[in-house]
Amino acid sequence: MPINVTLDVMLAKRKKRAKDLAEQIGLSETQMSQLRNGKVKGVRFETISKICYILECQPSDILEYIVDAGDMNTQTTGD
Repeated sequence: MPINVTLDVMLAKRKKRAKDLAEQIGLSETQMSQLRNGKVKGVRFETISKICYILECQPSDILEYIVDAGDMNTQTTGD
């Protein structure tokens, strides 16, 4: 998947620890680790909103799209 999670960069810029952010937004440390490492298949807008609120940033500051022509070949299920 061509979505790169750049949350660690924003955490460093804001001098915050992932553990503290996880606690503030109601995620377990394991869930936060999986998100930071791009190991999740999806993330709720509510979670992105909380992260952006705490880190005072925009979604584009923590997620990056990498162009991949193969994206047009994948089937969506309406999720």
